[in-house]
Amino acid sequence: MCGRFVSARKDYELLPLFDVDERVGEELAPSYNIAPTQTVRIVLEDAADDGPVRRMRNVRWGLLPVWAKDRKMASRLINARSETVTEKPSFRSAATKRRCVVPADGYYEWQKTESGRKIPYYLHGPEEEVLPLVGLYERWPDPDVPEEDPAHWVWTCTVLTRPATDSLGFIHDRAPVILPMDMVGDWLDPAATGKARVNEMIDAVPDPELVPRKVTTAVGSPRNNTPGLLYEVA
Repeated sequence: MCGRFVSARKDYELLPLFDVDERVGEELAPSYNIAPTQTVRIVLEDAADDGPVRRMRNVRWGLLPVWAKDRKMASRLINARSETVTEKPSFRSAATKRRCVVPADGYYEWQKTESGRKIPYYLHGPEEEVLPLVGLYERWPDPDVPEEDPAHWVWTCTVLTRPATDSLGFIHDRAPVILPMDMVGDWLDPAATGKARVNEMIDAVPDPELVPRKVTTAVGSPRNNTPGLLYEVA
């Protein structure tokens, strides 16, 4: 799974990288320990008369389908299995209509030892490059907020996962789906609305080349959020 990740780059670094046309909302502070239900950045593409418009905006991590009765479901939908994402009721609509990428510097995963101890690792690209995590987003109507209030619509997202490759499987059996930069445009394309096409894109994503680094157990608490969490430990 993917339950914690890092997003510390500034907007000015990400906007040109993802060819963003419009930044919606204020810039977020760098975070070295993003946890479920916290606010994250996504990149999405909307259809428009003059052609697709690519936007970066802030959303909450943990998907809320439009039919959810309250916010409680979000913490259970931080990840979506890529193998079934076009079939599951919670994700199938977003998979064909509301796809995004979640820019990350890397993510954390815990290896469970035979003794039951959990060892945290930070996984990142070999050149510390940005990792576009494959995601979906939704807009959930908050019944407690008037429709005319902009806060009525709560934007949320989830990160797709798949079986981990052999090189990473020793840490955890699941891993986030990570797009090469040259596949981002296809994934965001609002014209790609068929289930078969979505599954084709997912199946075409190559295994990423990632470097695991053992890090401090302090990452277990979301209250800890400093660059020191990324330092390698023995």
